[in-house]
Amino acid sequence: MDGFPNVINALRASPGVLGVETGETRSGKRVIFAWLTGKKALIYWYHSDAHQKAMKAVYPRGDFEPYPLQDLPENSGPILAIVSVSFSGQRIATIGIELYGPLPGGVAVGGRFAPEALEVRGLRRIDLGAAQRQE
Repeated sequence: MDGFPNVINALRASPGVLGVETGETRSGKRVIFAWLTGKKALIYWYHSDAHQKAMKAVYPRGDFEPYPLQDLPENSGPILAIVSVSFSGQRIATIGIELYGPLPGGVAVGGRFAPEALEVRGLRRIDLGAAQRQE
């Protein structure tokens, strides 16, 4: 898509972004996973030049919210933003942006998907070598 900025590199460089991963689902959607420190970092990204250009490239006549996420508390804690995009030829067919927060618990055996800088209460960490020796 002509004029579409490199949002992934800009996102990685944005203040308060802990990590960014990309992927593609079996159904063909392209996905961006971005972990942010909280609402302030997300609002900063929303108003950034790269994101504003991306929104206008996707929806040129859009009337965008000047004050997004008003229902999200300021002390929301870390946020995982998931952007999924599907294409029809060279055009965007669907785009979804969803926001999630980490829940306490889970297990990490030898590593994890989220960046190490993201703290998760109650996350059990198990050394992969130790787990394999127990077999």
